[in-house]
Amino acid sequence: MDTNSLLVILVIGAISGFLAGTVMKGGGFGLIGDIIVGIIGAVVGGYVFGFFGISVGIGLIGSIITATVGAIILLFVIRIIKRG
Repeated sequence: MDTNSLLVILVIGAISGFLAGTVMKGGGFGLIGDIIVGIIGAVVGGYVFGFFGISVGIGLIGSIITATVGAIILLFVIRIIKRG
């Protein structure tokens, strides 16, 4: 993995983590927290979309959408676990 790929992963993680935090009404989690939530969300979103056979497209926008949806699912599950 080269430096450009790592930079793209971090930027997508930060954007999707921030968007997911905003959608879930929790605000952001700071830069590092947003990146972590976004990267884990990308894995979750990729798995969920693949499982249901959904394709959001390719490229940067498709990656951000997939990671954001996955991060929203991740935050939703975490909130359920914290309440229980």
